[in-house]
Amino acid sequence: VCFILGGVDCSISFVSHVLGKACVQGRQKEILSVLVPRLTDLTKSDFIWQRICWQLVECVPDRWMEAVVLGFVQKAPGADVLSRLLGNLVVKNKKAQFVVTQKMLLLQYGHTTAVLQNLLGYLSLDSLRRALLIKVLQELLDTWGSSSAVKHSPPEQQQYISKAILICLSHLKEPEIESCRQELLTGMMEGVKCHLDSSLPQIRRLGMIVAESLSSKINTDGPVLKFQYEEDDEARELKALLMQTPPFCVVPSLPDDDRNEKADAALPLVLEGNKKSHAAAPVVPEEESDAELDSDDDLIPYDMSEDKELKTKAPVYIRDCIEVLTGCEDVDKWEATLKALESLIRKNPAATREVSVELAKILLHLEEKTCIEGFAELRQRAQVAVLTTDPIPVAKYLTSQFYSLNYSLCQRVDVLDVLVLAAQELSCPKSRGKTKHSGAQKPCIQLLPGSDSSKDWKRIVDERIKSKTRRFATSQSQVELASSPNEFSSVAGHFFFPLIQYFDRPLTTFDLLGEDHFVLGRLVHTLAVLMYLAVNTVAVAAMGKALLEFVWALRFHADGYVRQGLLSCISSILLSVPMERLLEDVTEELLETLSWLGDVVEKDPDGDCRRLALQSLLLMENLKNKLKTVPS
Repeated sequence: VCFILGGVDCSISFVSHVLGKACVQGRQKEILSVLVPRLTDLTKSDFIWQRICWQLVECVPDRWMEAVVLGFVQKAPGADVLSRLLGNLVVKNKKAQFVVTQKMLLLQYGHTTAVLQNLLGYLSLDSLRRALLIKVLQELLDTWGSSSAVKHSPPEQQQYISKAILICLSHLKEPEIESCRQELLTGMMEGVKCHLDSSLPQIRRLGMIVAESLSSKINTDGPVLKFQYEEDDEARELKALLMQTPPFCVVPSLPDDDRNEKADAALPLVLEGNKKSHAAAPVVPEEESDAELDSDDDLIPYDMSEDKELKTKAPVYIRDCIEVLTGCEDVDKWEATLKALESLIRKNPAATREVSVELAKILLHLEEKTCIEGFAELRQRAQVAVLTTDPIPVAKYLTSQFYSLNYSLCQRVDVLDVLVLAAQELSCPKSRGKTKHSGAQKPCIQLLPGSDSSKDWKRIVDERIKSKTRRFATSQSQVELASSPNEFSSVAGHFFFPLIQYFDRPLTTFDLLGEDHFVLGRLVHTLAVLMYLAVNTVAVAAMGKALLEFVWALRFHADGYVRQGLLSCISSILLSVPMERLLEDVTEELLETLSWLGDVVEKDPDGDCRRLALQSLLLMENLKNKLKTVPS
């Protein structure tokens, strides 16, 4: 610095080489944790130190540039500090530009939100770099709107790209949005379609949030997109990225008064909008309000303390319920009938069996007439009651309707949910619990209505693995259910085989192997649960063989949710079918499945798929040695 102040030229390329070599050799954290804070203090008020710092990073060789740039972005306390330290490095150096605009945003997704804010805030703080910011946003939108990227990239990467898009939008100014409005609109329409087509709820919600944010930026004066989704901490965090104030360069020479003025100017305009709304509120004259009050003084209120609400009496016969649900115009009676239907079905099994298929048909097509609370749950519980009361004919009807014409996707999913819930109820013992001393707890499995079947299945497998684990500990008094016949044993085939029969036959309005992959995912998870519940039944070996062939036909499906279900089916087969039957009937298929599971663990982009595949490999440990000894 002394030489520079004296007008003597000097070079710091040697220091740049040392810095680059240290960073690329794994000492990035140690050296930059000391260097970045020191340079941050020196460059606050000294422009010469800023030039020295710019020269320091510009002279780093290209082969080490990535490690240096990445370290500066991670260690800088803010975008304004990063702008002082790097200057216009991304404009002058192509390697640095590739790292900042491509690699850190599109090829990597492990960086924190703070790093993203540093990176994109740095691009927004100079007029020469803002062109790169717009270019980055367009490339992010292209990736976000790519159906191939949505299908094959992990959810974590899609969330990372969504955050980057929202941060870019927060830094754009109105003239810049106006110049690329059409490109933004096109990217939004393509991207929201790809995300809404996904089977994963988190991907669909990401698409909704980003589309809402893009719409609010593009159409400031007109109507904007609005979706319905759960407002949790993740959604609020994503929306906060859009509302943040872009960082400003800190100018230390400004006096405190000027700083305060700038800070006041940077505040959101929410307070001003609130003031306007309060000012625009109509003021009611006092005379008019007094007159209205005086006009009501002469009215004497009725005494309603003894009044009782009139309740509509529900029918007491199953056939009367059918008449009410199909042709009654009395809304109160219709509502009372629906609420009492489940208990009525369970109390009168003989009468229910006479009209079970007809009642199942009515419930499947039943639509909500009033805003009754819990309508979907009431209808589903009634359907489950009918199916458990008369399993074989009702199961045949429901499974045949799953592949019929003129049904909505929602109705087909309802069929799957009812089959799972009824199978779970039939397979569970129905006797009172008794206290027994036991070293291991028998798993109690519950499939909650309205919950995601994949989450239920993960819990089922975990509980089954726990039940097979030997523990040496002091026994404790636990409540265990008494033994009782498995009612699902005799009807498992009626639930399972019709569902697996026509999956590859597209209909006019229903194509499981095409655009209706969400229903395919639900079907696969349903088959996995039915397979698990069929343990120790007569048909379990045939079910396992058919399910393994089904999995093998779909193992390379592009949708992650479908692949998760297929891997759950493998775990279900290994847990339910006896080992001797597997070795006897499907030896070659198991060897191929073992190789496929290994590939999934190493190469599948979906983290849940890798976890499920590893779980299946652990379950196959006992089979590995026996499979190797079987002659080919």
